[in-house]
Amino acid sequence: MRADIVPGARFPDYELPDHAGRKRKLSELQGDAPMIVFLSRGLYCPKDRRQAMNLVAFEPELKVGYAKLVTISTDDLLATNENRDGLGAHWPFLSDPGRIVQKDLDIQEYTDPVHDPMVPHTLVLAPELRVHGIYNGYWYWGRPSVEELRRDLREVTRRIRSDWDLSDPQLRAAWKAGDKSRFWPYGKSLREVFAEK
Repeated sequence: MRADIVPGARFPDYELPDHAGRKRKLSELQGDAPMIVFLSRGLYCPKDRRQAMNLVAFEPELKVGYAKLVTISTDDLLATNENRDGLGAHWPFLSDPGRIVQKDLDIQEYTDPVHDPMVPHTLVLAPELRVHGIYNGYWYWGRPSVEELRRDLREVTRRIRSDWDLSDPQLRAAWKAGDKSRFWPYGKSLREVFAEK
């Protein structure tokens, strides 16, 4: 992984085609939510499929917790769709057969010249693509468990949501005074809230 991709740094705002062939930027997909980015070897890898199956089971919690999930792989569009559909996943899968991400992040898995994948990584990003955590998944046990992801998302959400602790007397006073600016999702239209889900 590139030396400048560390906690606190801004992750590159890659723009790649999604499973429907539509170009998507990571920042657009993230909005103001915490986001998990799974950099995957692709359809051929059983370790990646196992991790993705865990993420499929975790996806309903991500939705109700207002967090996002994106997979990027070196698969072409057909394999990207076969992988997503076969898993029963509902989050965006981005296709990078040109290996833009692999080359830019310097994560070529040079021990596999047949598939030329990227070393799988999982990143947890705070809003504005700020890196919170990085997991190197070359070995399966380097990949985050759902519990580790839940912990990371809790830390990020606690930091970014000013209404995390409703027992705070200042929050209660602001609410009573009609100041809802510190309460999510006030200040947003319902369209914006549901678009983020």
